[in-house]
Amino acid sequence: MRLVFAGTPAVAVTALEAILASRHTVEAVVTKPDAPAGRGRKVERSPVAVLAHQADIEVLTPARPREPWLLNRLREIAPDCCPVTAYGGLLPQQALDIPRHGWVNLHFSVLPAWRGASPVQHAILHGDDITGATTFRLVAELDAGPVYGVLTEPVRPTDTSGELLERLASAGARLLVDTLDGIDDGTLRAVPQGTEGVSLAPKLTPADARVDWKLPAHLIDRLIRACTPDPGAWTDFEGDRMKLLPVTLLPDDAPAGLAPGELHIERGAVYAGTGSHPVRLGDVQAPGKRRMRAADWARGLRGAQTTRPGFG
Repeated sequence: MRLVFAGTPAVAVTALEAILASRHTVEAVVTKPDAPAGRGRKVERSPVAVLAHQADIEVLTPARPREPWLLNRLREIAPDCCPVTAYGGLLPQQALDIPRHGWVNLHFSVLPAWRGASPVQHAILHGDDITGATTFRLVAELDAGPVYGVLTEPVRPTDTSGELLERLASAGARLLVDTLDGIDDGTLRAVPQGTEGVSLAPKLTPADARVDWKLPAHLIDRLIRACTPDPGAWTDFEGDRMKLLPVTLLPDDAPAGLAPGELHIERGAVYAGTGSHPVRLGDVQAPGKRRMRAADWARGLRGAQTTRPGFG
């Protein structure tokens, strides 16, 4: 089939690479415009745009996917199907109607669970044991279209959203190519989604990523892992925002005695109090500083005591 691929971040590159290695032909890609990225805020192409340029594929970068010039170009290309992975824009009905087999989205959850922008983060945040990926045909309603294929993936106890998404991106890329093959062969038909078990996964913001030390340890652990690497879990320390990487949960019978956010500093470890029992801190990153082990950071605290007021 002749395809137009839509995607933007690095996770979509895996899907595009798999399609480029398949029997199908990618005529163009639709991706977000160049934008500031990284600590230096240098304007850069999206990861999908970088790969498309390397493969000598036409790149379409509308500010909004309803722009008339984009719709006209899609009609000129007349793709058979448009696969989508993490594009980041809401496609209008005029665009959805152009390819004869529609737009086929690779979504990183088992729909109808976790419809929305951050399905992997919400699966970890809510303690799901199993998640997965789904290919489905886009419709006007958010992530509600009929389903072509599904795969499942265990959520490991120490998974960050980045680690889990990396596994889902690899397995999901194969699922997307298999779906395109089945559509092309006429052997695959989309099945309507069920109406039970619908849950929503809105994008997590930096405000959502602030750790509330009054919560139980297991909820703090989930929040930090869900927000790693994006948007990045953080806490207040002496008026500054400190980034937190995953912590280690201690046994349920671990000694208590630390108030929420209070720190206990030992030679090789730093513990923080929670609403239940303490957690051992992993890596931390203070503003303008490099990422480091919590024990190394604690050695640099002026007048550090064994137990001291800590995070707010």
